[in-house]
Amino acid sequence: MVVAVSIGAVNIPVGDVWGILWHHVTGRGATDDLALDQIVWTFRAPRVALAALVGAGLAVAGAVLQTLVSNPLADPVVLGFSYGASLGAVLVITLGGAALGGLAGLGVSGAAFVGALAAGALVFALGQRQGRLAPTRLVLAGVAVGYVLLSVTSFVQLLATPTELRTVMFWMLGSVAGAQWSQLPTVTVVVLTSTVLLTLFGRRLNALLAGDESATALGVDVNRLRAVLLVISALLTGTVIAVAGGVGFVGLMIPHLVRLTTGADHRRLLPLTALLGGIYLVLVDLLSRTLTRPNELPLGILTALLGAPFFLWLLRRNKGLDSV
Repeated sequence: MVVAVSIGAVNIPVGDVWGILWHHVTGRGATDDLALDQIVWTFRAPRVALAALVGAGLAVAGAVLQTLVSNPLADPVVLGFSYGASLGAVLVITLGGAALGGLAGLGVSGAAFVGALAAGALVFALGQRQGRLAPTRLVLAGVAVGYVLLSVTSFVQLLATPTELRTVMFWMLGSVAGAQWSQLPTVTVVVLTSTVLLTLFGRRLNALLAGDESATALGVDVNRLRAVLLVISALLTGTVIAVAGGVGFVGLMIPHLVRLTTGADHRRLLPLTALLGGIYLVLVDLLSRTLTRPNELPLGILTALLGAPFFLWLLRRNKGLDSV
């Protein structure tokens, strides 16, 4: 992460980055160059930290959702969470003000969070059959809700001005360029707490992986477990998407990569998925701000370019994916 902070439009020696970070964290030492201090502490350090948290959150949510619905292709996008967040954000960007009442007061991030939770609640309601959550119905409900929300979002974009449309497109493709230290406490608490809680469900997730009948035979209340996992995943996804926009393929690709190297035991899978997801998005963000500098690319463009071919390669090369 320190190396990522040191690289950008202006390259800064790693030693200087350490010195600036040490000065701000401990109050010891001194910063001679105020311009470098501002670049490191105000812009790059919170950005790299936020990228790591967003990558970890999306990867963990993807791993849990794939087990929850017994579908290796499941992720926050497939279940409609990302589309709900996008609609909330786009409504505030394009309409804003009095047209949205209380929603506008939440800002783009707040509206995205509400949108993701609303989409999750709708999928949760539609995914039930006779009071029980059905994996196939959850996926179908997520796809249907996602397409409806996407169509509404597309319609709202038609009403946008060129300036608003550029903002909308950049947000929908994902970015952590506007990261601030004030955003990190909430995101850190949600990502760490959710990852720990979900890891504590590791044994029951392993049982669910073996099938509903096997899980029930082992004493797992499958319906209640799915409901709890869906709520935590929706909260986790809504929080990270709210601050980073729509970043795809992280929740789809990273869990499979970890499974192929360490197995499907969720007690190991979830912490390692969080770690790799965080590292992955830090590297992607580094590429996004260096490939075309001084301009920046949205994260979603690079995650799609890197993730889609890699995922197709995994599908063809590894039979282990069939066990998910």
